[in-house]
Amino acid sequence: MNNKPYLLTKEASRLLLPLTDLFATLQGKRVAIGLSGGVDSAMLAVCATELASQYKITLSFIHVHHGLMPEADEWVEECLTLAKLLDVPCFIERVKVDTSSGLGIEGAAREARYQAYYHFAKEQQVSHFLLAHHLNDQAETVLLRLLRGSGVLGMRGMLSHIQKKEISFYRPWLGVDRAVILKVAEGFTQQYQWKPVQDSSNMDSRYKRGAIRQYLSPYLNQFWPSWKQNLSRHARLMQEMQQLADDMAKIDFDGLDIKDNQHSFCLKAWRMLPPYRQSNVLRYWLSLFQLAMPSENRLKEWLKQLREVHQLGFDREVKLPHEGWVILIKKGRVIIVADQYSSVTFQK
Repeated sequence: MNNKPYLLTKEASRLLLPLTDLFATLQGKRVAIGLSGGVDSAMLAVCATELASQYKITLSFIHVHHGLMPEADEWVEECLTLAKLLDVPCFIERVKVDTSSGLGIEGAAREARYQAYYHFAKEQQVSHFLLAHHLNDQAETVLLRLLRGSGVLGMRGMLSHIQKKEISFYRPWLGVDRAVILKVAEGFTQQYQWKPVQDSSNMDSRYKRGAIRQYLSPYLNQFWPSWKQNLSRHARLMQEMQQLADDMAKIDFDGLDIKDNQHSFCLKAWRMLPPYRQSNVLRYWLSLFQLAMPSENRLKEWLKQLREVHQLGFDREVKLPHEGWVILIKKGRVIIVADQYSSVTFQK
C-alpha cells in the first residue's frame, strides 16, 4: 500500500476493516462485485482488489447495463477502464427493465439487476456478491419504509448479508458514512485520474430517493445531524425484534403438524393460536419459500378467509394467489404450491 497513499488514511482503514473481516470468512472463494461505475461501487472494487490476493479470493466485476439513461454506454466504458486499471475481469450484463411491472422504475431496475446477477452467478460459478450500499443508503431505506408504513420486517432496512437463490449478497459498508468513501475516492482520482460516473437520477426529485437527497437531507442534517446513525441503529433494533418474531413463529409453526416438506400445515391447529401469532406464522411460512411479504390488506383478507372457512375446506374453495404461488385449503390443511401445481393432491 506504500505506493497508494489514498489507502493509508484513517478513512481508508474504515473501508478496509469490514472487508478484511468479511474476506477472512470467504478465503479461497470466487467473489463478484456489483460495479455501477459510481463512486461507491468503484471504491468497493478498489478496496476489495487490494485485499483479494491476501485471502486467495478470485475477484470479478459485473456491470449491469439497464439501458435507461443516455449515458449508459459511457458508464460501460468507465467500468471497463477501471477494471483494466485494477487488473480484474469485468463482465457486462445487458438487461431490459420491465417498466410495466408495477414496481416503479427503481424497483423494476433492481429486479432486472438481480436477475442479471443470478444469470452471471450460474455462468461464472460465483456464489458470493459484494454490494456497495452504505450508511446513507440504509438511512434513506429506513426513512422511505417508515413513510410507507412498513412493519418490523420492513423497518429492518437492508441486511448486511442475505441469501437469494443459493447466492450470498454482502453489504460490508452499511455502517460507513458516504463522506468516508468520497474522501478515499478523492485520493484515488488524484493518483490515477479516473473519475467515477455521475448518475443524474440519484438527485432527481421525481424519484423518492432523489427527493430525500434533494429536499429532506439538508434539513435533517441541519436539525438532526445524527439522523443517519440513529435510523441505522433503529434498523439494527428492528432486526433483533424480527429475529424474536421469527423464533416465536418457528416454535408455533413446528406445532402445526407440518407435512409435504413444509408446504402444508393443519388449519385447526393454526386457528388455536392467538390472532397476532396466526399472522406471524403466515409471514414466517412465506419466508421459508423466499416469497415477498403480502400487503397489510392482502394479509387481512387471507386471515379472514382462513378463519371463516369450514376447517375441512368443504364449504367453499379457497384459492389465494401470491407471487406465482397459491395458498389452498384441502382436507383440513393449508397448502402452498407453485401456481402450475395447484391441482396436486397432498397427503392427508
